[in-house]
Amino acid sequence: MTQTAPGDIARRLGSGLLSFPVTHFRDDLSFDEDAYRENIARLGGYGVAGLFAAGGTGEFFSLTPGEVGRVVRAAVAEAPYGVPVIAPAGYGTASAVEMAEDAEAAGADGVLLFPPYLTQAPQEGLVAHVRAVCEATRLGVTIYSRANAVYEDATVAELAEACPNLTGFKDGVGDLELMTRIRSRLGNRLVYIGGLPTAETFALPYLEMGVTTYSSAIFNFVPEFALAFYDAVRARDRDGVQRRLAEFVLPYCDIRNRRKGYAVSIIKAGMRITGRPAGPVRPPLTDLTEAETAELTELVERVR
Repeated sequence: MTQTAPGDIARRLGSGLLSFPVTHFRDDLSFDEDAYRENIARLGGYGVAGLFAAGGTGEFFSLTPGEVGRVVRAAVAEAPYGVPVIAPAGYGTASAVEMAEDAEAAGADGVLLFPPYLTQAPQEGLVAHVRAVCEATRLGVTIYSRANAVYEDATVAELAEACPNLTGFKDGVGDLELMTRIRSRLGNRLVYIGGLPTAETFALPYLEMGVTTYSSAIFNFVPEFALAFYDAVRARDRDGVQRRLAEFVLPYCDIRNRRKGYAVSIIKAGMRITGRPAGPVRPPLTDLTEAETAELTELVERVR
């Protein structure tokens, strides 16, 4: 088992589209490892720049720590050679440290650090949180800026100086001024990842800021469309991007925005529609209604 060195992981992740696979559940909501492994092998075969196991789209928030370890190990086992697997870490600092350590033991190539659970924290506290995780592993760490962990540019600069294995910054906020400040201050020190729900909507303007990649959830069920969209973005084919936004992405977002949590639920609905069911979402999320699933089916048929 050869893990990607922190010095290489940023270049790898920034070189192409990133896949955030769903986590497969049976009807009783237990983890369906066989179906998950099959899907990892399928998605990895498209030549993506990285597979983020048990991420937000993979319902990290609904998994136990033991399940996270199982999901990560399954992804490591099935990912095609040369496709890095990024594992999650999160909740409180002690839990995040344990998850980062386990990710390294599992053979993952990097860590995506989610915001701390529930509590608000000052920037100094976020620095201590990230430093503890970075010091616990040799893997490259990407911080996820969103919700109650929005990192200011000075904070990111401090962490980049203190943590050699801090390799990435994933933006889930959409604050263009803040992203401009961070990118201006740190240059190419980190890889910058677009991480808003349905990141395709921000992909073209973010590219102009040096954000060369993003997390594509729709890649789970319309991979060819997702890759064509990414290629259009990288080619700065504005007409091609706008056409794809109009025909699929924006109507898709209209469905996604109807209920909280649908950013994940709609992906699993898409998996069912395309003949690759991944089971239901776990509570507290809810699945799409039959009517919404029918709407999504019409959209998928436009682009398949």
